[in-house]
Amino acid sequence: MSLTNEIIKNRLQEKFGEQISDFTEPYGMLTFEAPKELNLKVLQFLYDDEALKFRFLTDLQAVHYPDDKGRELAVVYHLHNLVDNVRIRFKVFTDINTPDVFTATQLYATANWMERETYDFFGVNFVGHPNLKRILNVDEMDYFPLRKEFPLEDQTRRDKDDEMFGRGGSVN
Repeated sequence: MSLTNEIIKNRLQEKFGEQISDFTEPYGMLTFEAPKELNLKVLQFLYDDEALKFRFLTDLQAVHYPDDKGRELAVVYHLHNLVDNVRIRFKVFTDINTPDVFTATQLYATANWMERETYDFFGVNFVGHPNLKRILNVDEMDYFPLRKEFPLEDQTRRDKDDEMFGRGGSVN
């Protein structure tokens, strides 16, 4: 029997009940979320369960949702079952003021550098990580560059105004 999104969803609901929520299937990939306190329990279950076997962490990153108060940062795990060739997406949300999420390095060795990069760019503190420090940006940076906290361009630049391109009013 082939592993389907419905089977995965049912196994998760049997184990965690209402704690697992927001099941969707964008482009056919099962996506769901759980409270951040459960991230390791869910990941361990997905890894250990003989029917599921999600034993490969394909990717781990964060997303900044500045308007979602109390859930500004999402840590997103992409997992792959290599036996049945099935992929899933698992999300946990955290407050930007306390961006603490348990590390997955003991379960997935590949999480080590992925978590360091996510810390470096988004400021997610992976609790229990063996060496959580910046890897691409300089240590002196006091901000996290992929958070949506700054405008993308200098709003005072006149060379970007519409009238400079013949669209709109006259140039003063």
